Amino acid sequence: MKFSGALLGALLLAAGIPALAAGNPLEAAIQDGKQVFSHETFGGKGKTCDACHSNGGVGPGKLPNGKMIPSLSNAAAIFPRFNPKAQKVVTLEDQIRACTKNALQGNPPDAGSEKLADLVAYLTSLSQGKPIDMGGKPQ
Repeated sequence: MKFSGALLGALLLAAGIPALAAGNPLEAAIQDGKQVFSHETFGGKGKTCDACHSNGGVGPGKLPNGKMIPSLSNAAAIFPRFNPKAQKVVTLEDQIRACTKNALQGNPPDAGSEKLADLVAYLTSLSQGKPIDMGGKPQ
């Protein structure tokens, strides 16, 4: 039985074999970002992004104080946005770095780093098909 490269890649990813996504660099970055999201503590106090943003960020989340937060399903579609607390426009990269520093109490990934690019790729994949709504509300 013959498989196309795309079909074979999709089957391998579905089987949980992300290393073989290397034939598609974007898909590999998305899978690496998903792993970072679920497992990386950034040298903090043992929490991961998934600690607050449950179900890989696609479901509603909860902060440690019990406050409910929306999913990240449209996160990439609403950035850049104005942050009234910071009094400036922030990008998705800025938000990721702020969350890792403040919520996870860790060391944010360096600007321009592969780890940050992988997280952005993963979060952007969650927004696939969502309308661009810069400054909009999380869903």
